[in-house]
Amino acid sequence: MKRLVADELVLSFVPDTDQQLWRTVTRRKYQLTRDHVRLQNQLEGLLEECHIKLSSLVSDLLGASARRMLKALAEGETNPVALAVMADKNLRATQAQLCDALGACTELKPIYRRLLKMFLEGLQFIDQQISQLDQELANLLSRHHDAVVHLAEIPGLGVDSAQQIIAEVGAWAATFSSAKQLSSWVGARPGEEESAEVSKSHRSPKGNRHMRRILNQAANAAAKSKGTIFEIVYRRLVSRLGHNQTIGAIAHRLCRLIWIILHRGVRYEERGPSVNAKTRRHRTNRMIRELRRASASSLARSLSLI
Repeated sequence: MKRLVADELVLSFVPDTDQQLWRTVTRRKYQLTRDHVRLQNQLEGLLEECHIKLSSLVSDLLGASARRMLKALAEGETNPVALAVMADKNLRATQAQLCDALGACTELKPIYRRLLKMFLEGLQFIDQQISQLDQELANLLSRHHDAVVHLAEIPGLGVDSAQQIIAEVGAWAATFSSAKQLSSWVGARPGEEESAEVSKSHRSPKGNRHMRRILNQAANAAAKSKGTIFEIVYRRLVSRLGHNQTIGAIAHRLCRLIWIILHRGVRYEERGPSVNAKTRRHRTNRMIRELRRASASSLARSLSLI
């Protein structure tokens, strides 16, 4: 009680009712996305077990062409030629390659067809649920549309990531008085474990695991974004810190940037190579003008002495 009165205790962050609902919906959507990936991997494993090498010829096993062929296969089609014809004309694989990859369909056991049908139905059901949650999120966050758009403009982030961030920290990040406080709560900044003014560890605190996941994913994507400041930061630090620590540094920078955008209501401004090149041109032109003025002044003084 004495520590509470002395303001020595830091209260936990308990979101309001609306934000708790946002969290429930976004976290459920993330879980469904993971289930979708798990089912897709199991589907690919089933096809490999059946010696159907379709995944080696299509970029997306659940794309339009592959879905048509798999659905027909699950419904009893056994002719590889008939299945290959269902592929889109823009598919890079030729008809002969598709027929070769689907050659094992002629000997496919009925149990495999039923399993294939179950996987396709399960994936379709998850897609429908994710679509419904997208609609719910759009309705729930309609009042904060500008905040979602502003966050989605940051390299490495998108609408889905922006919605998850707002669900975790709030539409204005009002609970956190500074970017440093938000980074500490998320666990995206180095730790400060000291004893007798000697640093013992810089390991980051555990923080909010959902936000750390989002920031790490965004940092990996931002580091690959061409022409951005994050690409420059990654190249500058990776040789000294290694990939993991560099991604952690970019995640920390993203976290501070998120606080600024939400708390102040501003938009993201790129500071990448294109902007730097423009700045360098302006600086060069200014220096040339100053040198010309200095030369003219020096020449004028020389003439006056003569």
